[in-house]
Amino acid sequence: MIRTGDEYRESIRDGREIFMNGDKVTDVTRHPMFKPLVDIRARIYDMQHDAATRSAMVYEDESGEAFSVGLKLPYTQDDWQDKRRSTDTIFDDIGGVVTRVGDETVGEMWSLYDGQDVLNQVDSQFSKNIANHIDRVIHHDPFHVSANTDPKGDRSKAPQEQDPDMLLHVVKETDAGIVVRGAKFETAAPYANQAFTKPTIANWGNEAYSDYAVGFIGNLGAPGIRMICRTGFTGRAPLKDYPLSNRFDEIDSLVIFDNVLIPWENVLFYRHTQAAVFIRATLHRYSAFAFVQRILKYADMMIGAALFNVRQTGLDKQPAVQEKLAQLAVYREGINAHLTAAIALAEKSPNGLLMPNQSLLFTGRVHACSNLPAMMHLARELCGGQICVTPDFACFADQESGPWLDKFYTINDEWRSEDRRKLLAYARDLLNSDYAGHRLTFQLFAQSPPFAHLAAVYRNFDWEDSLDFVRRSADLSDRVAPAKKSVKA
Repeated sequence: MIRTGDEYRESIRDGREIFMNGDKVTDVTRHPMFKPLVDIRARIYDMQHDAATRSAMVYEDESGEAFSVGLKLPYTQDDWQDKRRSTDTIFDDIGGVVTRVGDETVGEMWSLYDGQDVLNQVDSQFSKNIANHIDRVIHHDPFHVSANTDPKGDRSKAPQEQDPDMLLHVVKETDAGIVVRGAKFETAAPYANQAFTKPTIANWGNEAYSDYAVGFIGNLGAPGIRMICRTGFTGRAPLKDYPLSNRFDEIDSLVIFDNVLIPWENVLFYRHTQAAVFIRATLHRYSAFAFVQRILKYADMMIGAALFNVRQTGLDKQPAVQEKLAQLAVYREGINAHLTAAIALAEKSPNGLLMPNQSLLFTGRVHACSNLPAMMHLARELCGGQICVTPDFACFADQESGPWLDKFYTINDEWRSEDRRKLLAYARDLLNSDYAGHRLTFQLFAQSPPFAHLAAVYRNFDWEDSLDFVRRSADLSDRVAPAKKSVKA
């Protein structure tokens, strides 16, 4: 059953403990730094009911009941095309990009679904818990996020050799469930319903079983959970000067688990390092698609801002400018090609789902993330130096300074000073602001660090064809070991 925006808002008014700027947040739905994203997530829920967007947002089962397209298990290429169309519909409606709204994290649960054989080696009940939670997500439509990174502490040491809470771990088992301590950094946790909480990439020591190898679904309003948030960008400067910072800042927080009880039905694996390693290796099998699609939209935003600027100033006919625009287009279409091909050459997963072609998806993620800094700098060049020197809106509105700015920022009858100011403010916030720097770092690390992105490519690229061709082309001896089919992570 699909929720409404108001039902979502009510679901996170559950007494959760949230701190920002040294103050305790009494209502996350009304706090000025959380409200813009809460309202966006509420709008996404309402889009499922809105006649203008409903067809892109929901699907119906045999009985006619409606469910979220983003949460649907993918079995066909059409399922993936529907997901892509739904995500684009959201971005078009809200006018920007948000990373953590649920559709890009629920795919991690599908990776667990594929790993049930591994988890059954530990306890068959854990496998049942995964299936039950996937069913609950589909039928109850929660805002589901993902908790990955711990504080870690000294990474040269095993967690047992320092403060054990530097990595989240189990401290006790009870009849009702496990009790956990530690902390996780998570984006959007203060205004989400639940988080798939799992081990980070870390050194657990040489133990075959470890209290740190634990994964579960955490209720973010549960007793013992506290969230300490970074200060948001909303409200730091006027909306008219920073239109993206004030609308699309996704708040990150340190989620502290202070002896939190996790019911057994919410435990997905526990004390099994093999399961933890498998989950880390396959975590983004599906979720990387939605993540990379967001960078594609970010590329569209950069191209639009840069192209408008060079057309405003009459530079779009210069070959050097066209060359830089073409570089942005190549970057954008490279992302698009990887996403399109990943669906066209999709593969059956171990449990019968249809997963995007893993080699193409993960090489697309490397292309999108590793080239993003250079593409942002290229867009800055095309937008010109005025994005860092233009006065604020208040000066444009002032009776004395305004006429002078109107004179110097009006280009022609088509581009008056107000539209020029709006474009420069948008480009500044997209490329130069604190928010822009935060977004860049976030995109580079949101799905693990760059070395892990390349490790995923190494595990999923099929090396056999290249080896086989060279073996035949070079007429190598039969003594050369035959190529081995790559093992898909």
